[in-house]
Amino acid sequence: MPFSTMSRYFFRRYMATFLIYCLGLLLVILLVDFNETSRRLSRAEDYTVTLGLLVSALRVPTVLQLIIPFVVLIASIATLMQLNRKYELVVTRAAGISAWQFLAPLIAANILIGVVSVGVLNTLAAEAMTMAETIVVERNLGSARSSDVPPWLRQRTEEGDTVLGARASSEGGTRLSGATFFLFDQDQRIKERLEAETATLGDGVWELTNVKRIRGQQPVEQMDKATVPTSLKAEFVGESLSSPDTVPFFELRGKIATAKSFGLAATSYEMQFHRLVALPALLAAMTLIAAMVSLKFVRFGQSLTVILGGILAGFVLYVVSELIQAFANAGTIPPIVAAWLPVLVASACGTTVLLHKEDG
Repeated sequence: MPFSTMSRYFFRRYMATFLIYCLGLLLVILLVDFNETSRRLSRAEDYTVTLGLLVSALRVPTVLQLIIPFVVLIASIATLMQLNRKYELVVTRAAGISAWQFLAPLIAANILIGVVSVGVLNTLAAEAMTMAETIVVERNLGSARSSDVPPWLRQRTEEGDTVLGARASSEGGTRLSGATFFLFDQDQRIKERLEAETATLGDGVWELTNVKRIRGQQPVEQMDKATVPTSLKAEFVGESLSSPDTVPFFELRGKIATAKSFGLAATSYEMQFHRLVALPALLAAMTLIAAMVSLKFVRFGQSLTVILGGILAGFVLYVVSELIQAFANAGTIPPIVAAWLPVLVASACGTTVLLHKEDG
């Protein structure tokens, strides 16, 4: 059938364009991340260029997962413009084929890309990010990240309260780099401060290495090892310190249930879960956004206007998504609403414009 042949042709053209843009952006991401990694970690004694490249390469899948809606948007605009310039869309529409019919292969391709991103790329990104964090901790590179804000936990034992934080964590938060411990007495006054190169959660204790002990006006005491009693369990620490980016999609529901069982807010995990569930639909909506600015036949001098219009539309959608996500993280709106509202808005705008252009 001619329609199936046309659909396969449009599908192949779009996938080829998507892969080209994807590979190009992967290289750009690697170079930019390597530059940032070198700036932040080069002060560490164990840092090498090879190690920096490895850490950056392990972070690339996570960054790609975040920008893939924009890759889809740009690839969709580029594909439709190429088809327009070669008069293929003109001939297709002159044959009585509606915009919905020749957009269907692109929508199907983007849904497929979304499913692969959730099922494969997300798992790869989570494992790679975990490996990158482990390298940072084991090579003691986390202490060089002075610009990062460390996460903090408070524990309560018979000896008193302890507040602990770290600049980097791995192994589900049970291994810390650049760790700081504030120990309080029974009157809630700081009695000493411990700064450790690494800290590992053991059975009822934190095991610290290369420790500086600071007590009031006393001289700083340097120790090879030290221990701090703790009542924290590995599961609790993991829920508090591990990033949602390091949790594969198929494990997020378990993480959410575990976090709630400890009385922790699981908003970040819920937001990540619903955002991934909505990703295929968001990529399909990006096709409609691209069609809004690309279906009209353009001359060579109008291409820049079309591209800028599509990028502006994608940027507005991104800002709205981030704003809504911020409200969700603050607990103002449910995560499921924050994840699906941008999809519905983009789909409604794209559908409305296309209906107006097709049916007048």
